[in-house]
Amino acid sequence: MLEVRDGDVTKLGLLFERYQAALFNFFLRLTGNRQTSEDLVQDVFFRMLKYRHTYQDGSDFTTWMYQIARNVRFDCFRKRKREVMLNEEENERVSPGPGPGEKLEREQELVLLRGALARLPEEKREVLVLSRFQNLKYDQIAKILCCDVGTVKVRVYRAVRELGEIFFRLSGERVS
Repeated sequence: MLEVRDGDVTKLGLLFERYQAALFNFFLRLTGNRQTSEDLVQDVFFRMLKYRHTYQDGSDFTTWMYQIARNVRFDCFRKRKREVMLNEEENERVSPGPGPGEKLEREQELVLLRGALARLPEEKREVLVLSRFQNLKYDQIAKILCCDVGTVKVRVYRAVRELGEIFFRLSGERVS
C-alpha cells in the first residue's frame, strides 16, 4: 500500500487479488446479497485509490482497509434501511463423511444459524463477522471500531450470547 500511496497505482491490482475475497465474504455475511457485496468491494478499492494519501507508514493495512469497508457499507445503506436476508444459495461445504441424516441435520443447523445471524442487530453482526469469519484480532477490531479492546471483547461476548439465544429460539429448544 505504501507504493500505491506514493504513486505506483498499478500495485492496487495486487492488493485487489490478495484482499477482494476477504472483503467479499465480509460484505456477504453482513448484507446477504452477492451483487451488493461485489459492488461494495469495488467501492472499497476505488476509495483506497482515492484516499491513498491517508495511509500512513507503520499502519496496519488490514485495519485501514476494513475501516474503509465499514464506511463504504454505511454510506451505501445510510439512505435506505433494509432487512438482511441471508443468501440461501451460499452453502458452506459439508465434509463428505457424514451420512444423509447427519448431513440434513447439519444443513438445517446452518439455515438456523444464518437466520439467527440475520436477526442480530447490525452492530453485533458486524463484530461477529470481523472476529469469527474474518479472523481479525481484537486489537485490530478495536482500531476499526474506534474503541478499546475490552469493549470489543464485551461486544463479541454479548453478540455470541444473543446469537445463541436467537438460534435456540428459532430451533424451538429452550436455553438453559
